Amino acid sequence: MTIQPPILSLHGIEKSYGPIKVLHGVDLDIYPGEVVALLGENGAGKSTLSNIISGTVQPSKGEMTWLGAAYAPLNPRAAMDEGVGMIHQELKLLPKLSIAENVFVGRYLMKSGRIDRKSMEERARNGLHRLGLDISPDRLVEGLSTGKQQLIEIARALTLKARLLILDEPTAALGGEETQLLFQQIERLKSEGVGIIYISHRLEEIRQIADRIVVMRDGAKVREFDSGVVPIRTIVEAMVGRSLERMFPAIPTPADEVTLEVRHLTSPANAFRDINFSVRKGEVFGIAGLMGAGRTELVRAITGADPISGGEVLLHGKPVTPHSPIDAIRKGMVLVPEDRKLQGVVLDHSIAENIGYANLGEIARKGWISSRRLHQFADEYIRKFGVKGRGRQNAGELSGGNQQKVVLAKWLARKPQVVVLDEPTRGIDVGARSSIYDLIMDLAREGVAVIVVSSDLEEVLGVSSRIMVMAQGKQAGILDRKDATDVSVMELATI
Repeated sequence: MTIQPPILSLHGIEKSYGPIKVLHGVDLDIYPGEVVALLGENGAGKSTLSNIISGTVQPSKGEMTWLGAAYAPLNPRAAMDEGVGMIHQELKLLPKLSIAENVFVGRYLMKSGRIDRKSMEERARNGLHRLGLDISPDRLVEGLSTGKQQLIEIARALTLKARLLILDEPTAALGGEETQLLFQQIERLKSEGVGIIYISHRLEEIRQIADRIVVMRDGAKVREFDSGVVPIRTIVEAMVGRSLERMFPAIPTPADEVTLEVRHLTSPANAFRDINFSVRKGEVFGIAGLMGAGRTELVRAITGADPISGGEVLLHGKPVTPHSPIDAIRKGMVLVPEDRKLQGVVLDHSIAENIGYANLGEIARKGWISSRRLHQFADEYIRKFGVKGRGRQNAGELSGGNQQKVVLAKWLARKPQVVVLDEPTRGIDVGARSSIYDLIMDLAREGVAVIVVSSDLEEVLGVSSRIMVMAQGKQAGILDRKDATDVSVMELATI
């Protein structure tokens, strides 16, 4: 059998930012029609390497070849022109443009010197349809859910006709059905000879999709497996460089006392209706369901971010239905949102400032904020939550896991009674996930009522005392931990 030459080869790729070296002599070949899973903890160098391949970042040393010729793209457009496309972990859509305009931004289709909107909308519609998304391509992106925006990003990549696609956490915002549709498209692209670099922290996906696995740690390639069928423990230990005894910590036993109660809660937009549940003191209460089930809309309403048309929220038996996020915060209920970069942190402000914004009452004296007091306060919580960064460092410079710890730190410093975590580990590596699970259990042990919304079925099963399953905006059932399995949850989620 003739072995095809690689479409992309990397030789001795290094990258340094001043004295700090983030990539150490990486060699990598990508062949036509294969999926290479690129794995590693946040900060391992995966994104830097991907950005070099896609022209966003220039290497400090080393060389690349593309289809046998020298390859050194100066920008993403140059890489795209060569046939290299990338879907970034963080959404890059422009909210004020239509879906079709976003799909073709930077490469609008032209006809007789004018933008060919009809062709753009038709091709965008076909790409969305292949991913199971029935939505008009002339609709603005603004207001769409994170999951739908992720599908639009993927549809954009499908229209590139690329020879190499880099998919960075493509399923982070997707449910099971949407993920399987994506995998079908990946198989089709493989059959057409497209090479794919697949970055994911959902290790259970790797068995389904990867032909090879490359593991990075501390900027270097440390392991390579010639198959995607590798025990998860083996992969994780290669990623973290140590034995991993467990992923999920022991779940504490909640008290009998009910902290939060939701009665007949209904959304004016019908995103959810007649929802009823309670969360006890020290309980971790999970909410599961497919994309579009209404999970995020529900927890946003509970914490005052979205309106309700009926029902009520009670805290210790007293009605406290919040009318705004600040109202909920003052009553002791906080939300850690699913999109931490857009809604959780101010990326170009410091870690200390981000923590301080939610705690001005503790920091300010007579209306004045002391820089010294701000940094003393922030440093305490940076240490407490294990944030790998300095108070004066911009939040945008942190890994996803550390950004999430900053969001947790700023809200938990207020000592809330109810903490709602929407997709708490989305896009976060396995090592950082473990520390966040520990933080969740610490909250429960301190008597906080915790709600965890997650698209990761293993996660919601692993951290919850009870799980409410939602389907099409309705409450399909509540399962005790002893009765909750992936099968029982999915049976309810697909009612």
